[in-house]
Amino acid sequence: MTGNLGTTNLLLGVMAAVSVLEALLIVGAGIAIFAVYRRVITLVDGLETRQVAPAMARVNAILDDVKSVSAKVKEESERVDQAIRSTIDRVDDTADRVRSNVRAKTSWIIGAMRGLRVAVEEMLHSDSRHHQPPGGAAGRVM
Repeated sequence: MTGNLGTTNLLLGVMAAVSVLEALLIVGAGIAIFAVYRRVITLVDGLETRQVAPAMARVNAILDDVKSVSAKVKEESERVDQAIRSTIDRVDDTADRVRSNVRAKTSWIIGAMRGLRVAVEEMLHSDSRHHQPPGGAAGRVM
């Protein structure tokens, strides 16, 4: 039986050594993963500092410029719109004044023309009454 116990002890020793090696391998893998993690974080921080931060600063500056330009465009378009409304109001007012002045100045011409027309019609109408032959007894049939 001593032979079996020696084999068992040998196998237990091998298993213990493998377990220690596995533990050392796991600890080593953990340390290696932590080192890779730190390098990646350092690399990402460096990229952010060198590339992303300046790009974001430029993007923010561009967005600020776009914001100020759009505000100016809006302000100017409102000013132009107000000027157009004011001009249209003045044109409408001027058109009303011209229409009123034209009516005032031409109304006496229209009145005179109508009066002249009535006078001419009356003269033509009265002339045709004077030139008709008198209807005497000879012209009548009984």
